[in-house]
Formats: sequence, C-alpha cells, structure tokens
Amino acid sequence: MTPPTRRRNIAPPRESVLAAAMATIAEHGLDALTMAGLGRDVGMSSGHLLYYFGTKDELLLRTLEWSEGRLGTERAALLARQAPAAERLTGYVELYVPDGPRDPHWTLWLEVWNRSAGAAESARARQSAIEGAWHRDLVALLAEGISHGEFRRVDPDRFAVRLRALLDGLSVHVTVALPGTSRHQSLAHVSEFLADSLLLPTRVERGREGETQGREELREQPQRRDSRTQGS
Repeated sequence: MTPPTRRRNIAPPRESVLAAAMATIAEHGLDALTMAGLGRDVGMSSGHLLYYFGTKDELLLRTLEWSEGRLGTERAALLARQAPAAERLTGYVELYVPDGPRDPHWTLWLEVWNRSAGAAESARARQSAIEGAWHRDLVALLAEGISHGEFRRVDPDRFAVRLRALLDGLSVHVTVALPGTSRHQSLAHVSEFLADSLLLPTRVERGREGETQGREELREQPQRRDSRTQGS
C-alpha cells in the first residue's frame, strides 16, 4: 500500500511576508514585529522565517528594500511626468517627507540605520544603494531644471547632498513627533529654502515684478516734477 503523501507547508510568496511585516509596523509599531507574531500572520513558524531570512536584521532590511522599491516606482512615475522641474521637485520632496509621526517606512528606516553600526559590509552596501537611488534622481532633476533655466546654476551633486540632509533631519523630527516639526511645517521650511537658494523667478513673476517697478517709478515722477518746480 502506497503511504499517503505528506502535505508540505508551502511558504507564502516573499512579498506577502514583507507586506505583512510592514503592516504590523504601521498598525502596532516596530516593537510588535516579532518572528513568532509575523509567522502567525502569514501561516509560517518562526523557524521557517529564520530559515528564509536568517536574522531579524535581515528581515528588517528586506522589508525596507521592498518598501523602497514601491516608493521608487512611484518616484520614477513622478519624475517622468511632463511638468516643470520645479513642480516635480515639489513632488519629490512631498514623497520624501513622512506622512506624520510613526510613519511606518521612516520608522523602519531609522531602525535599520540604527542597527547598521554592527552590520556586515554587504548589508551596509545595500542600505547605501537605497540612499543612492534617491540621490541620483535628485541630481538628474536638478541638472534638468538648471538647463531649462528654472533653477540657479548650482552644483547639482553638492546641492542634492545639502537638500537631502535637510530633508533627512526634518523627516526624523516628523517621525519622532518633535514639537514644532509637523509634516506641514517641514514642507514649509523646505519650500522656503528652495525659494531662497534654488528657484529662479518664472517669466510671469518677472513680468509682475517689472509691472510693480514701473508703477512705482510712475508714482515717483510727479514728486520729482514737484521738487523741480519748487526749486525754480
């Protein structure tokens, strides 16, 4: 008699495990993400998860890479739009800054980087690749805006480093709910910085400035004539 075939536990797709991990972070916070709990959510034992990921650090990094992949797709679509570079830069900034306190992606990002001090070089290289993608896209966008006369003639790479440092700092503040640094306030700070250091006036704005200056000069002319008349 042929023995009955034993059913094998088929692991769920890797993406569903990573999506479940991110959902746990979003709903319950990073502390609630455990191998045992995640295993229950996806129908696997914690031993199976360790077999696939090796360590919790690797699970966190894979989840971050998965989340970044989704953001990368959204960012690529945003930057490919037929719109002025300044408008797309605003979209880039809005995509970069977290939605609010305990934003799951930024919460995970902070945890992965916090653990990176003792991580292997291969893991640190993967983290750097995430940062590099954001940086390259920003440099390309800045160079395009400069060539089209929308941005001042800054060094795109150096300016990208400074802008992303500002974005990172404000984003950390938003994620940890530092008073006075909401998403809205952070976006306002970035908008002011870009207006002061990067954006050139549009043709419409230049035209309005010229009209204003012309009206001021016309108002001054009678005063000049009066002063000449009085002096004669």
